[in-house]
Amino acid sequence: MTGGVPALPLPFVLATGNTDKAREIIEILVDRADEPVVAFAVTVGTDTYGYLLDRPDDIAATVERTPTPVEPPDVEETGTTLEENARIKASALVRVLGLPAIADDTGLEVAALGGAPGVYSARYAGEDASYADNIDKLLAALDVVGDDADRAARFATVAMARWPDGREIAVRGEVDGTIVAAARGRAGFGYDPVFVPLEGDGRTFAEMTAAEKHALSHRGRAFRALADALLETV
Repeated sequence: MTGGVPALPLPFVLATGNTDKAREIIEILVDRADEPVVAFAVTVGTDTYGYLLDRPDDIAATVERTPTPVEPPDVEETGTTLEENARIKASALVRVLGLPAIADDTGLEVAALGGAPGVYSARYAGEDASYADNIDKLLAALDVVGDDADRAARFATVAMARWPDGREIAVRGEVDGTIVAAARGRAGFGYDPVFVPLEGDGRTFAEMTAAEKHALSHRGRAFRALADALLETV
């Protein structure tokens, strides 16, 4: 509590090396908790595998007392569900750094593709696939299905907080939409240029501002719910 007002139970380590995802998550948490949070990249060599999150006045001390591993944590997303993969990522950072961890896993489920790419969304076109590679494969797969393909889709995110003592909070956020025939917009990341949320105005996520996207998106919904749950733990 800060002056009687609930505050996030910091510090946490954010279990992702994806700068785009980290930026979104931090924006959503800061907006929901209405307090400043800063991030410090946790690296081994040139590889970033997480971000320490704490208040501006506390981050230096948190960085100083956090161990520096000699190699990145071994994180293999072998789960068959989004929740399992989020737990794998959070648990790996908890073990290595001894701090509570926040992680998520996100999947895009397309009706015409039997729910694919699902848990494989980030690596749909291969382990080192770029955003463009994944979009190209998705659109090509829909082309194979044909013009009558059901382009209905759902984005889902499971956000999780996990503590060293094994406690955890897991929440889910979803948004329904459609996949457009060609990418539109330059904002966002991942599949944002081809996903149009049904609750929107016909624009893809990549055509929206960050605030507009957060208000509707799967990740926005999941991390607002996680922030609310974390605020209740204080």
